[in-house]
Amino acid sequence: MFKNLISTFLLIFVLFSNNSNADIINSIKVEGNYRVSSDTIIMFSDIKLGTKFTSNESNRVLKNIYDTNFFSDVSINFSEDKLIIKVEELPIIQNIFYEGIKANKIKDKVYANLKLKQRSSYNKIFLKEDKDKIQTALKDLGYYFSKVEISIIELEDNKVDLKYNVNLGKKAKIKKISFIGNKIYKDKKLKRLIISEEYKFWKFISGKKFLNENLIQFDEQLLKNFFLNKGYYNVEVNSSFAKLINVDEFELIYNINANEKFFFGNLNLNLPDDFDRKNFEKLTNLFKDIKGEKYSIDKIDNILEEIDKVTLEEQFESISASVVETLNENNINLTFNIEKIEKLIVEKINILGNNITRENVIRNQFVIDEGDPYNEILANKTINNIKSLRFFKTVNSEVVEGSSVDSRIINISVEEKATGEISAGAGLGSDGASFMVGVKENNYLGKGLKVEANALVREDSIKGILSVTNPNYNNSDKSVYFVSEIREIDRLTESGYKTNRQGFSIGTNFEYQDDFNLGIGTSNYFEKIETNSSASSRQKKQAGNYYDTFLNLNFDFDKRNKKFQTDDGFRSRYFIDLPILSKTYSLANTYNYQYYTELYENNITNFSLFLKSISSITDKDVKLSERVFLPSNKLRGFEFGKVGPKDGNDFIGGNYAAAFNFSSTIPQLFENSQNLDFIFFVDVANIWGVDYDASINDNSKIRSSLGIGMDWLTPIGPVNFTLSETLSKSDTDITESFRFNLGTTF
Repeated sequence: MFKNLISTFLLIFVLFSNNSNADIINSIKVEGNYRVSSDTIIMFSDIKLGTKFTSNESNRVLKNIYDTNFFSDVSINFSEDKLIIKVEELPIIQNIFYEGIKANKIKDKVYANLKLKQRSSYNKIFLKEDKDKIQTALKDLGYYFSKVEISIIELEDNKVDLKYNVNLGKKAKIKKISFIGNKIYKDKKLKRLIISEEYKFWKFISGKKFLNENLIQFDEQLLKNFFLNKGYYNVEVNSSFAKLINVDEFELIYNINANEKFFFGNLNLNLPDDFDRKNFEKLTNLFKDIKGEKYSIDKIDNILEEIDKVTLEEQFESISASVVETLNENNINLTFNIEKIEKLIVEKINILGNNITRENVIRNQFVIDEGDPYNEILANKTINNIKSLRFFKTVNSEVVEGSSVDSRIINISVEEKATGEISAGAGLGSDGASFMVGVKENNYLGKGLKVEANALVREDSIKGILSVTNPNYNNSDKSVYFVSEIREIDRLTESGYKTNRQGFSIGTNFEYQDDFNLGIGTSNYFEKIETNSSASSRQKKQAGNYYDTFLNLNFDFDKRNKKFQTDDGFRSRYFIDLPILSKTYSLANTYNYQYYTELYENNITNFSLFLKSISSITDKDVKLSERVFLPSNKLRGFEFGKVGPKDGNDFIGGNYAAAFNFSSTIPQLFENSQNLDFIFFVDVANIWGVDYDASINDNSKIRSSLGIGMDWLTPIGPVNFTLSETLSKSDTDITESFRFNLGTTF
């Protein structure tokens, strides 16, 4: 009995040992390969001799070989300790031909980033993906009616040629833009928010008049952000769709449901026990200021910005912040949670996808760097800083574990976009006609430099400017600028003089304190003044050449809630031009204050104060071109340049000017008209002072007017009308009860 048990055990052991040895791979053979060597395929498979063959190992080998995209079919057979890998190679692409598109700039955009390339393997799945990419790129350029045909030409030796044939068709034009649903605001206002614009035959420069899916998605986000900042927390931009109304013309429709308006309720801050609340005192004060105000994502951003500042100033290393929103009827209660997290170190930050923008330009936006403790707040701020450059379509980040469990690697991927602009426009109004053309590049040579050139031509003047700005010079958070300028004013016919000035300015601007910006620079000009027989004797004495150098100081305190279409806050600016080298040594001071508020629903009210003076610090006469004239929008009801001191028949401007302005929109007037807005205004101003001749009456007198203005968005462009009633004036002033301006872009 015992002997039988031992025999059975030995038999089972021998059989088991034989089966175990039978599953071991002792040799590998590759069949069916012609172009790719056997050794290379074995390397791709990542299989080693002596490995036990299992179903999992078989699946892994198949996946590894298929992932190379060199083979159309792969099979594995294991027999008698030999692994046989059979492959069928994909054809090689010998040549790729592109037909149908002649313009290289369109070719570059349409055929960029395709997977299939010359000398690569022909893969049907990749071919379909490439075709989809081409069609998407064509739609982004406005070619919604394009057709893409791909031909595969089989050659000898398992090779093929690819031929792309694209019929662009007509571009899809945006004939009309409409807004439907509970949209609260007029179409005119909403159209100013979005990028897309309606097609007009004279708009030969703008590309925004064609259907573009990326622009439409961006428009949806702009609309949503606008409503969120107006308190509409549950706003829905349900859909945007294009309806074909003619052969190649679409109506672009945005469906908006604003829903109920919400207000800030209770705002709370949760901190770790060992954090000092005094460090967050500004934040708690901000909570008190905004409680009861309408909900706004900009105000939440301000809170998060304040948290960022505390994090940087107090050097809190490893913390994270989150916001919990709780709805209570039409109030939103916010709880900001500041939490400690496990201390981690940033091992590396990788930047991917920046083919144009230099890496140092992106890294200049970092507030967290390699070797720093990982801080989620600062990591998110870094991403937001990169987005704010507006150089990229998308900016994404991924945080992965580093070489150790207590380190992290941040991968930042960006997608470049076009950063150049060409613009042109024309205007016609009571002051005459004007034409403007400009070129702008916001990321010159990928260095983050802003380069702009523009020219403005009026009936009596021409002005050209070329400017270069580095917004973050040498990673100092200070912008540095250079501006070259030429300007000519020809008033020989009406006033007897002509000036030509050319020169340059150089300087820097930076944030000195929160919302307070300081600018320091110097400007240098050469000016030539000519006069004719119709000029006064005093004016003739000023004919000649002048060279001036000024020190420019700019103080800017900006508390507006937004830069475009401001409806809350104020801005206070003071400019000084201090003469350093000059014939006349003219010192100029300018102060401008603007305050915005909302008196009632959908209303925007503005108060502004304007003060300007110019006088020589050496008791000389200031030049004709330096004398002060009131801007036309500071004194409506009077002809521009036709108020104040006169020398004979010529209005010569003054040495001093002051203006107070009040304006308020009237949304109830023509409430159902989608393209009309009305304002009520009151202007009070004065201009006085004649330094070069004490015998001339400086006409120092308060001028005032009130009136109503209308902004009308017409098919040819925005038109502005003002109807004014003069309340007080000087006897020599020339009034203007009706004024209009028409503008359009190309």
